[in-house]
Parts: sequence; structure tokens; C-alpha cells
Amino acid sequence: MGSVSDIVVQLHRQPEADVDEIFVRRWSPRAMSGEAISEPELRTLFEAARWAPSCFNGQPWRFVYARRETQPWRAFFELLAEGNQRWAHRAAVLVIVVSRLTFEHDGSPCSTHGYDAGAAWGYLALQASLSGLVAHGMRGFDHERARAMLDAPDEYAVQAMVAIGRPGRVEDLPERLQAREVPSGRKPLAELAFEARLPATRSR
Repeated sequence: MGSVSDIVVQLHRQPEADVDEIFVRRWSPRAMSGEAISEPELRTLFEAARWAPSCFNGQPWRFVYARRETQPWRAFFELLAEGNQRWAHRAAVLVIVVSRLTFEHDGSPCSTHGYDAGAAWGYLALQASLSGLVAHGMRGFDHERARAMLDAPDEYAVQAMVAIGRPGRVEDLPERLQAREVPSGRKPLAELAFEARLPATRSR
């Protein structure tokens, strides 16, 4: 690590075990420049996601995207919650992630469709970080309107949206978001991984 961005990451994140730096360096900024991303750059992100693991190699994820300055962009953007619209208007691409609820080979239920789609999103996010791009996943959007807009069949679940862009200036974010524009920490490893059984949980 050596760039200003890497130094910022080091200030906020310290791994507890030996791990490749790509996992620690990846985070989800909101500041984007508004510049376009080329088709080959975008395809690289989707290609990375294509190689994610999935149950029976079913690859249930689907990425539906709109590029800035194209007609579908406005419709995608208007799906976002107001809080996300305040910064995502500078994204180069907006992506809706959906996943297939059933296996294509026999039509049986695929209980891991969301798990597998999450793995694909993780691969995309890591590739974006390696490519010097920003990829920020979002829950805050109108899922039902997205389903209707995409004319998504019943066997698909609408999972999330992703804003992708080139890094921008923190000063261009709304003031209340500027202080949050730092890499987030993580829970201690001892709270996330357990041998043999989950620990007892406190009743509330």
C-alpha cells in the first residue's frame, strides 16, 4: 500500500489475520466523478462476477444495467430512495441485481439463489476495486417498481442495486455524507467465526 487512498484505508482498517490486501482495500465510497465508464471496463466487472461459485453451477444472478446519458438511466435513477439519489446521480452506471429462484436444469427451488448472487456481487466489487472504480451496493430503492419496470418473471427475486463510477471528490457529496466517506471497520473475527457451534445469545 502506498497511495493516499491506501493510507486512508490503513487508518481505518487493520486485518487480524494474514490476508491479501485486496480484501482490506475494497470499500464502498459514495463520491463519484460523473465520468463515463467504457463498455470494456464494464464488461470486465461482469466477467469477474461470472466466475463466482454457485450451487450446481446454476449462476442464478442477472445484472440489468443503465449507463449514464442513456434513456433508461432516468428510470433506474428514479427507483432509488431520496438518500441514495443525493449521491448516486454522479454514478456512471446503475445496476439492478436479480436472482433466479429455481434451477434452470429441472425447475426445482434454489434455496441459495440470494447467497450465490451475493457471491457474484462480491466478485464484481473486488474487480471494481482492482480496476480503480467505485462500486456501491444499495438496498434503498423501490423493489416492486423495479420488478415491474424490468417485467421480471415470477421466478426472479429483485435483490439490490449497484452504483458504479469513477472516484470523485468528497467535497461534492452532501455535507452530512462527507464525514462518512471513509472505509468502515468490521466486527472482530471472534464475533464472526465459531468452531462447532454458535455461542449462546442473550435474550432481549
